[in-house]
Amino acid sequence: MNNNDRLLTVDEAAERLGTGVRFIRRLIQERRIRYVKLGKHVRIADSVLTAYVEERTVPTLRDARSRFGKAA
Repeated sequence: MNNNDRLLTVDEAAERLGTGVRFIRRLIQERRIRYVKLGKHVRIADSVLTAYVEERTVPTLRDARSRFGKAA
C-alpha cells in the first residue's frame, strides 16, 4: 500500500471487482486480503485489490510455455 492509495469502502471494492458485497466481506473475514480498520469501518486499499487480481490471474498457455521454455 502506498501513500497515494485510495481507500475503498466494501461496496466500492465489490463494484471494482464486479462481485457482491458478501464476497468482499468473506475475503476480509478469512483474512485473504489486507484491509484497514478505521473504528468500526473497514477500508480496502485500491492497490490491494489490484494485487489480489494479479495473483489470481491465470496465464495463457502461450505465456506458460514461454516462461518454461520449449520441450525437447
